[in-house]
Amino acid sequence: MAQGVAQGGAAPATRLPDGPVNIIVGSTPGTGNDILARLMQPFLQQRLGQPIVVENRTGASGIIAAQAVSRAAPDGRTLLVLGDPFVTSPSLTKNLPYDPESGFTFLIRLASAFVVLAVKTDSSIRDLRGFVEMARARPGQLNYASPGNGTPHHMIMELFKVTNGLDVAHVPYRGASQAVQDLIGQRIDAMMLPVHVALPLAREEQVRILALGADRRLPEAPEVPTMAEAGFPMTNATLWFGLFGPPNMPPVLVARINAEVNAWLAQPETKERLRAQGLVGDGGTPEFFRQGILSDLRHWAKVIREAGIKAD
Repeated sequence: MAQGVAQGGAAPATRLPDGPVNIIVGSTPGTGNDILARLMQPFLQQRLGQPIVVENRTGASGIIAAQAVSRAAPDGRTLLVLGDPFVTSPSLTKNLPYDPESGFTFLIRLASAFVVLAVKTDSSIRDLRGFVEMARARPGQLNYASPGNGTPHHMIMELFKVTNGLDVAHVPYRGASQAVQDLIGQRIDAMMLPVHVALPLAREEQVRILALGADRRLPEAPEVPTMAEAGFPMTNATLWFGLFGPPNMPPVLVARINAEVNAWLAQPETKERLRAQGLVGDGGTPEFFRQGILSDLRHWAKVIREAGIKAD
């Protein structure tokens, strides 16, 4: 999904119904979804003049949280923060309990996060070319962890495998924490990690970063080469996060929420706080967000089909 442009300006005066606004997060505390919701919370609370409650409702790669929001009243008081699993779950889950195209109101794309490929520190692999060469020389013998089937960590690695003709075994976990701990503990060979997770671990020499899935090096880590620089260009190697509402929200409420979040993203303080977390604010219109979702649904369906990943 291409990035948008955060837009400032005055928000429409439309009020939401009185009472708290519940932002449901489809992942555990400390993840990108959760970080964004909690950073946004005080700004929206002040601008909307209503309490904002952030609720972590985990399970099934965000499906439980998404289902709850898809069935909520379209009054703007129940919102969802979710990322890439929204566009991969439809191809990986039988009997998905909502329609990803018509079962939501697409409010705004919030932010993007870059991903790195990291390996355990006792590995003989020193760079991305070495990883690819070893994977080709020893098909099926290298493995990589993910927080579970259909998670962004899983799907981006599968895209890398398909793009470069690799056979690397997938080891799914029930959540990111144990997967990362097993990478640190030398029990797993590799893992795709968000930058904000990987950099602190690399600086403590707990993991070794091989390459960054971005079009340029990051100021926070100028020593990390991009995958393209290493000779293995790849698209869609970033994570994204968005704000959704229930279906059929009134256009005036959609415009109000979109304008307020764009105003938040445009603040220099917000940009700096996101950057410190390895995130880049996106913003833009609801239609920009919707078109990106539709594009990603088609893209990941193709990757899942080509990689032979089976639905749950």
